[in-house]
Amino acid sequence: MYYRDGIPKLIYRPETWTKMSNIIFVDSPVGTGFSYAATDEGSRSSDTKAVKHLLIFLKKWLLDHPQYLRNPLYIGGSSYSGMIIPVLTLAIDESNYLGQKPHFNLKGYIIGNPSTDKQFDEDGKIPFFHGMGLISDELYEHAKETCRGKYSSPSNAHCEQSIQAINNCTKDINIFHILEPSCEEIFSPRIRNTAVKDVMSRLVLESAPADDDFPRASYALLKLWANDETVRKSLGVRKGTIGDWKRCNDESLHYIKDIPSTVEYHSMLMKKGYRAMIYSGDHDAGFPFIGTQEWIRFLNISVAEEWRPWYVAGQVAGFTRSYASNNLTYATVKGAGHTAPEYKPKECFQMFARWISGNSL
Repeated sequence: MYYRDGIPKLIYRPETWTKMSNIIFVDSPVGTGFSYAATDEGSRSSDTKAVKHLLIFLKKWLLDHPQYLRNPLYIGGSSYSGMIIPVLTLAIDESNYLGQKPHFNLKGYIIGNPSTDKQFDEDGKIPFFHGMGLISDELYEHAKETCRGKYSSPSNAHCEQSIQAINNCTKDINIFHILEPSCEEIFSPRIRNTAVKDVMSRLVLESAPADDDFPRASYALLKLWANDETVRKSLGVRKGTIGDWKRCNDESLHYIKDIPSTVEYHSMLMKKGYRAMIYSGDHDAGFPFIGTQEWIRFLNISVAEEWRPWYVAGQVAGFTRSYASNNLTYATVKGAGHTAPEYKPKECFQMFARWISGNSL
């Protein structure tokens, strides 16, 4: 995005995944983005309700657009949608099995830095902090000894003290990309329009793309762009349905997290032979690659291709491993944070293009 007086200007990015596939972007659950419910009851959602709503939406959309029925279908997302995507994929498979209409040409799914299971996700954070040099050997060894590798549910006072000491040490780290500044003004969903303008002024972005000087400054620009009436009209947002657009709308969502783990869903999908791509921006401390690799190992599926680097333009873009007969590919994206394509668009475009085409990374 460019920022001058008025509406921020969009920048064309050639590394868009829509070059490789038709993509439907859905604001889910209800209340996120520009999605809304007409009643208070309708605004109340959960993991399982979100899956049901998405399945209903996809069925209606395909019935309205039958020309896409034969297209290979992949379900994708990142972050917390790791709790939704495998469940939705399995629900689509079950719909096909029951002979419900329309029949989905389901082929698989793709998820980046996924939330999967609290134990795996949380237990991976402290080894990640240590491996990245964010905590000392002494802090790590004490935590490992007192917690015995189970950091998500401290079982004794010494373990709790170790974890608290580590939290104190890492509390000012940007959890979504450990190399980037922790900037509340930029990242907070509560940032005011006046504060946005102040931030933009201080970053001197009037004559340069936001990504050039402060990669996540575009978050602040989005608030100006998405709340402009001209933009809303162009997007077809119904007037009066949504107040201020917020990048993170978790404060006003009526949402229950009722799926504690999706590991078993992954296992069932693997057994059914669906293709899967799991990738991790390797500088994300929120859902670190260590936890993701651990739950993949827990699936106990045989390795087809051992750990190796993958390349873009002759440079190492990350590391990858594939698994036998189950069509699972795992990859890290070197230098990327929580939403890997945001940080490494060229590399992630190549990763997606190769995988969706059935080629090796």
